[in-house]
Amino acid sequence: MKNIISYFKKSSLGLRAVASLMTISLMTGCNDYQTLEQNPNLPTSVPSSIILRDALKKMNDEAWNDIMRYNQFYCSNYNYYSTNEYSWGNATLPFTTLKNVIKMEEEAKKSGAKDLNPYSALGKFLRAYYYTNMTLRVGDLPVKDALQGLTVDKPKYDTQKDVFVQVLKWLEDSNSDLTQLIASGNKTLDGDIYYANDLRKWQKAVNTFRLRVLIHLSKKADDTDLKVKQDFANVLNNPSKYPLMGDLSESLQFVWGTNNKYPRNPDNLGNNATRENMSKTYLDLLKNFKDPRLFVVAEPAEAQLAKGLKATDFDAYVGASSGEDLADMSSKAGKGEYSFQSRKRYYSSYTGENTFIVSYPELCFNIAEAINQGWVSGNAQTWYEQGIKASMSFYGITDATAYLAQSNVKYAGNTAAGLNQILSQKYIAFFQNSGYEAYFNWRRTGVPTFLVGPGTANGTKIPLRYQYPSSELSTNQVNVTDAITRQFSGSDNINAIMWIIK
Repeated sequence: MKNIISYFKKSSLGLRAVASLMTISLMTGCNDYQTLEQNPNLPTSVPSSIILRDALKKMNDEAWNDIMRYNQFYCSNYNYYSTNEYSWGNATLPFTTLKNVIKMEEEAKKSGAKDLNPYSALGKFLRAYYYTNMTLRVGDLPVKDALQGLTVDKPKYDTQKDVFVQVLKWLEDSNSDLTQLIASGNKTLDGDIYYANDLRKWQKAVNTFRLRVLIHLSKKADDTDLKVKQDFANVLNNPSKYPLMGDLSESLQFVWGTNNKYPRNPDNLGNNATRENMSKTYLDLLKNFKDPRLFVVAEPAEAQLAKGLKATDFDAYVGASSGEDLADMSSKAGKGEYSFQSRKRYYSSYTGENTFIVSYPELCFNIAEAINQGWVSGNAQTWYEQGIKASMSFYGITDATAYLAQSNVKYAGNTAAGLNQILSQKYIAFFQNSGYEAYFNWRRTGVPTFLVGPGTANGTKIPLRYQYPSSELSTNQVNVTDAITRQFSGSDNINAIMWIIK
């Protein structure tokens, strides 16, 4: 470059020519850089079907994990792997998945889809699904300003009420869009791992999930903006407009296979089969109701068999309190005092059992609860019994006649006792499925009674929420601090009470 400048100084062209040459050189360099920056081995566009598959797969919260311990379905008795403590910290919220949902919709349009298409219809449902799970974990969230990319990098937080207003709108719009798509015959969809691209089944799942959301809002049933009771009745009383799941087979459920192994399988039998035992919260409910599902999911305690009890005796099954000191629990489990999960059922294959995300039994219990509470007319007993039968059939139990005839199982009517029965059976049906739903329902209703003690930590209290993500506290501090102040008097406390349960 020095030689070039020297040449032009001596020539009649002068320095203006040098500047022109350098500008051309820089422009060429920029174009070359942009070309070189592109990686020919990476795609610049991803089919919407691939993005959909990923977003759907992430809906599965799996089984036999931390969440299921928090639901008090089972306990860890070996602290090398885990404890039973509710030492909750910062939540991890799936905003990246929601960004991918937006990308999915964009890619569908790039591929020639109309504004109304199956990917956009399911995109609204996915927004509603993920936002519901996020807000139930932390409280207020950014909605109006969220997912705007570089346009809004520090989104303001909307109230939890406004989040649910938007969730219910997304679900209404998703149902409406699916109705139009089904009627027009525009069912072009690919990448669906749950319903084999069947939009009719998806529409049922959308509306079934909507009733779940409305049940979550039971403490706000008289809110004039949300119109919870009216909305529930509108969905339930208009089956042609809002079709719902009709049986167990239409549940939204994850099917495990050799490429996606069930969390408990032959590979980890030696690692945790006896390092986890059943919880008293769950097992005692089954024992109290003389529930045959007990014999399917658990093994009798060896110490009880040594006393002469048989595997068919309900008293042969013993669960540990989640609040028990871990060292004590470990010692007792080692002596055979507690029941383990059924190794025959959960460790004999890689496919295990399907994991519900939104299930038909839950739908039945939600309708029964709404009738019990006077939101809608109908026969709560019919829905209550149908929920029990559907759950039992999942475990291969085909005859529930004798079970339903028991005095403590027979529906007690639209009373507080009847509601307790509905909620207890709903909890039983959530065993190892539906993510945090068992915990969310406990937090809303207090049913069943969760057990606490030194083993659960947190001052022997069950926390009521997670803290906001640490990334938000560092990158969007002003807005998240405003949200914490508005909701919890400035303390991002896991024991604070969020709006939905006040």
